Amino acid sequence: MINGAHVIIYTTDAEADRAFFRDVLEYPSVDAGYGWLIFKLPPAEVAMHPAEAASHELFLMCDNLEQTTADLSERGVEFVRPVERQPWGVLTAFRLPGGSEVGLYEPLHERAHDL
Repeated sequence: MINGAHVIIYTTDAEADRAFFRDVLEYPSVDAGYGWLIFKLPPAEVAMHPAEAASHELFLMCDNLEQTTADLSERGVEFVRPVERQPWGVLTAFRLPGGSEVGLYEPLHERAHDL
């Protein structure tokens, strides 16, 4: 049946954001044609949270938030949210060159993608 997910980030500077995923995050990619890179993502999970209005967010996960933010900061990544500890994880967010915000968190719960 369903065997994957395809995430789209709408951006005002697709070329810069593609370069960020390619050069800074070092994610492998395929060229879907005309320079449209499709990046391999790490294993993924999806969760539903209650809210007043429907929306979506993208969070990338790591094993050690402190080390990952230090490594990415050395590569020039701009973090736009202070580190926050929740019962389910430690999180922050960074800005893509095109202006979008991407969450980053270290889960403190069992990961569903290990099932």
